[in-house]
Amino acid sequence: MDVRGATPTRNLALELARVTEAAAMLAGRFMGRGDKEGADQAAVNAMRLVLSTVDMNGIIVIGEGEKDQAPMLFNGEKVGNGSSPDVDVAVDPIDGTRPLAFGRSNSLAMVALAPRGTMFDPGPFLYMNKLAVGPESKGLIDIEKPIIENLKAIAEAKEKHIEDLTTIILDRPRHDGMVAEIRKAGARIRQIPDGDVAAALMTSWPESGVDVLFGIGGTPEGVLTACALRAMGGEIQGKLYARDEDELRRGREAGYDFDKVLTMNDLVSSEDVFFATTGITDGELLQGVRYYGDHITTDTLVVRGLTGTIRRINATHSTDKLDNLSSIHY
Repeated sequence: MDVRGATPTRNLALELARVTEAAAMLAGRFMGRGDKEGADQAAVNAMRLVLSTVDMNGIIVIGEGEKDQAPMLFNGEKVGNGSSPDVDVAVDPIDGTRPLAFGRSNSLAMVALAPRGTMFDPGPFLYMNKLAVGPESKGLIDIEKPIIENLKAIAEAKEKHIEDLTTIILDRPRHDGMVAEIRKAGARIRQIPDGDVAAALMTSWPESGVDVLFGIGGTPEGVLTACALRAMGGEIQGKLYARDEDELRRGREAGYDFDKVLTMNDLVSSEDVFFATTGITDGELLQGVRYYGDHITTDTLVVRGLTGTIRRINATHSTDKLDNLSSIHY
């Protein structure tokens, strides 16, 4: 019997942990060396190699660009060993390439899977206005409402005063108006240089102390975030953001609605999602890769949407055994 197309009911998330661990171990050797391209290529090489061993028939929906533009994991590329299930794949070999290149925090390798046809395809439109919260505030936010109203709803849900809330937002000039609104409301602000996926996940990670993410970031990263928050119990809403009138015109001609609120169901319409991310550099979410000569340690977050299971995996990898088994030198 042909089982191709069956839903991914087994726990593929643990397979994805091997993918992100490999990417992090190779990319981590570039920390602080100022070589963004070299780090990215190393992560891609490792990720592609291990993805090829996973029992799935995957197509990359969120990748590194079109094949003729980048020798990366490109949109439309087939990954996996070709067996069932049929899945959409979202990859970000390095979320935070610049922090890695300059030895800063919160650089991560990440990958997500969902049943075929369930992930939002942003096409060439790379930016999205986002609002993300943790489980306590799920169902209470509205990206179309003023920031102060969302902060009031979050504070009430978490039994806090607005002044107790910690917001997180990318440090960009485009956010000056949002930052002014948050300051007027009285909430605390953490402005970060890069990495809004990690920032969004922190809203569902109690130890982080982060309550809400605001701001415009990458659309592909928004899809990855939605996959993770499906299992972590949080919520993300988004609206496509055009950088200029020409991009707005082209998007509308291509059928994209820049006025539509993209809910979790729009970004990934299945609960049967899998997400894994491994720390490359140290951050609030995960510890970075550590090298000890004969072994390497990694810290990975693995989530499964269908069961709501969240795993934290601290792994030790023997460099000698890996080098004997793999075509890539770790």
